[in-house]
Amino acid sequence: MLDLIVRRARFGTADGLRTADIGIADKRIAAIAPSLATDAPVVEADGGLVVPGLVETHVHLDKTCILDRVAISDGTVQEAIRETARAKRGFTAEDVFARGSRTLEKSIGHGVMLMRTHVEVDPTIGLQGFFGVQELARAYAWAIDLRLCVFPQEGLINNPGTDALLVQALREGAEVIGAAPYADSDPRGQIDRIFEIARDFDVDIDMHLDLAETTHDMQAEYVCRKSEEFGWGGRVTIGHVTQASLLPPDEFDLLARRLANAGVGVTILPATDLYLMGRAPTHAKPRGVVHAAPLLAHGVNCAISTNNVLNPFTPYGDASLIRMANLYANVCHAAGEAALGECMAMITDRAARQMGVAGYGITEGAPADLVLLDATDPAAAIGELAQPLWGLKAGRTTFRRERPVLLPP
Repeated sequence: MLDLIVRRARFGTADGLRTADIGIADKRIAAIAPSLATDAPVVEADGGLVVPGLVETHVHLDKTCILDRVAISDGTVQEAIRETARAKRGFTAEDVFARGSRTLEKSIGHGVMLMRTHVEVDPTIGLQGFFGVQELARAYAWAIDLRLCVFPQEGLINNPGTDALLVQALREGAEVIGAAPYADSDPRGQIDRIFEIARDFDVDIDMHLDLAETTHDMQAEYVCRKSEEFGWGGRVTIGHVTQASLLPPDEFDLLARRLANAGVGVTILPATDLYLMGRAPTHAKPRGVVHAAPLLAHGVNCAISTNNVLNPFTPYGDASLIRMANLYANVCHAAGEAALGECMAMITDRAARQMGVAGYGITEGAPADLVLLDATDPAAAIGELAQPLWGLKAGRTTFRRERPVLLPP
């Protein structure tokens, strides 16, 4: 017996787009057929594009919505770290929860149902940010699966006490360990220690890496080497990698092959990298956004994500992954059905794979996590910034948005 039917849903399959009814029972997709006859309640898709719940792989809920607490003048990475560190002294778990809920609710309303949020841990903030975000995960579990990645934003080797806090957070329930080697006095020392912690707790790694405007002192190849040494292929992700965007094509291809062979994925963060990079040049400014197409061509799995919202790292944003994928498409000249389809994949299927999620998608037996977009195909959804019209989490409606109604005279 079915609990709910999504009528006339248009969705992607291995053979292309298909229109069918989706039957839901016990919080999972129980049946997919051209027409399902049942007395169960109906949610109408009306031929619109239905996608699995969107996947946000890299966002910072602990330091969102703090523009009223910081001063921004030069817009650099260094300033963003410094200003956030200053504001962080006043963070409490309750404050993190209140601010984080603003951005999280926007994400939910934009169709995000799985999220990895990076949380800063160090002697200044202790575990206050972690506990605040952990409470967010509990409070919003009805709409989103929120997974915590703890990391040392202000350094690990150079910041005594941070190591013990990272370990404590993992013991308290953090699911992923992160890193920010560019902010450390010993970048490779931090990378080494993060791999050791990951092995000790058997968790995945998601690093902020190579965030700079030159090609000097890149660490991506070293991360590949450590991934192979620890047998962590398929469990390591690097985000930003703006330095790679400056490599000549032959060197970029060499790095792409290295990443693919080592099983290291890449998260592209268009809004933050566009904002932070290219500050020094007076003209011909580098964009700092890595092109996914050549990475994908070599077998590197990639995701597109939001990173920051309303803070010194990115002083704008509405937590819309569709908008972020569209921004990436604009910056990296992605056009046409195939390229825009990959943009959609990088906020759905590919992003889920990056987080190691099994059973993701629109198939019988998968969780009934579905979003209706105001479009008929993935390329149009990205190209036209299609609005999510409703979402089902575990078969229950979690949000609804009405189309605009025009009022002619």
